[in-house]
Amino acid sequence: MVEHLLNYETEAQNQGFRFVLGVDEAGRGPLAGPVVAAAVCLKSFDFTCRIDDSKKMTPAARQKAFDQISQKAYVGLGLISETAIDQVNILNATFLAMEAAVRQLVDQIRKEIRSEVLTDQVKILVDGNRFKTDLPYAYRGIIGGDTSSLSIACASIIAKTYRDRMMEHYDRIFPQYGFKAHKGYPTALHKLAILRYGPSIIHRKTFQGVLPES
Repeated sequence: MVEHLLNYETEAQNQGFRFVLGVDEAGRGPLAGPVVAAAVCLKSFDFTCRIDDSKKMTPAARQKAFDQISQKAYVGLGLISETAIDQVNILNATFLAMEAAVRQLVDQIRKEIRSEVLTDQVKILVDGNRFKTDLPYAYRGIIGGDTSSLSIACASIIAKTYRDRMMEHYDRIFPQYGFKAHKGYPTALHKLAILRYGPSIIHRKTFQGVLPES
């Protein structure tokens, strides 16, 4: 079912890497809320549900996949707030979120196998062609990785599901913006709400359309 998504993982394992991590993010484009990254290291490739680019899946399918991934993998999460995004820009915030997700995941592996040194055993597969990190691990950027790597696809599902849940929580705090429907993305409804009510504390003030043009 997922064999066609394992080429990059198999290649890394053949190169001698024991732990192959898929990394992806959710929330680069929204006008509000954090950017969330996930890192996933699969313990099993045996899935009974659909695994794909999270953007191509329904919320119900993503939730089912989220539950299975959580059972079959080490999972790390990294979250960078809208305030930090405004300070360092969205690209750097994305890198920081990915790095935090990897650190959290590797810490889990260290505790489980009781080893402090994993530098030569970890390979990171990152969705896209841009990644910057101070982490001491080998990595590879893969354009379209969420449709060609099982680990990255799983990371995309974890990141999007987690962020969507956060935005649904914010919807209860700021119901006037409609976050439950658009998750902070720049829809016509969202832009109209910003014009009517002004930006909230979770809006990204440096993003076009959030603050009035001066």
